[in-house]
Amino acid sequence: MPWLSSIGLMSGTSYDGVDVALINTNGEEIGRIGPTLYRPYSDEERGVLRHAMASAANLAGRSDRPEPLAEAEELVTRSHAEAVEAFLTANGMAASDIAVVGFHGQTVLHDPGRQLTVQLGEGHALASRLGIPVVYDFRAADVAAGGQGAPFVPVFHRAMVRLLDQPGPIAVLNIGGVANLTYIDGDAELIACDIGPGNALIDDFIRLRTGNPHDSEGRAAAAGNVDETAVERILAHPFFAKPPPKSLDRNAFSATDGR
Repeated sequence: MPWLSSIGLMSGTSYDGVDVALINTNGEEIGRIGPTLYRPYSDEERGVLRHAMASAANLAGRSDRPEPLAEAEELVTRSHAEAVEAFLTANGMAASDIAVVGFHGQTVLHDPGRQLTVQLGEGHALASRLGIPVVYDFRAADVAAGGQGAPFVPVFHRAMVRLLDQPGPIAVLNIGGVANLTYIDGDAELIACDIGPGNALIDDFIRLRTGNPHDSEGRAAAAGNVDETAVERILAHPFFAKPPPKSLDRNAFSATDGR
């Protein structure tokens, strides 16, 4: 397969901003890792996304767009377009230099038990504005094929591990809004699943108590002590007893984190 320049876009469940990254790939291997760009969300934009996430809890279908979600979807699409345009300008590139854009969108609900995962973002509108083919709705497609829709980085982890040329097995821990693990052992089938809460709960805890969007440099956490009772309560959550494949919503542990 030919090597193509591709842009990946990500706005995770911490909803702090849009990450842009360029790689040269043939779809299975990484030939070159290119430059990156970060487009932060403003406090106002984060508020819009937070409202959308709260409003998404009772969605019945993945295409439902009550007003808070419709507003957020327009924001997500526009902010991702702005991020790509800024990236191309910063790196002296034209749209024609890019073969495809991978558009994850903004997850507002992930409920594998109902086979429902919802990411905001209009792929067709983004492609029209950028003039570049856009691939999107990854998670929904995986759920439709019988998967969990998460985690979605294991194939990339395997491609990265191949660049290391290190003997396996190798485990890759990814702590985003939710934490997940990828187990890689040569060409054997990948084993991957969400393993528990990540930065989302910490961010929410800090925001509610201090008004800050996150624990900058982990200062608050470093100054505290482990609450062993709270840890035991969280580890009693039935999720930990489930075998993979399994996945979580960013708010799956919100009732057990002491808020």
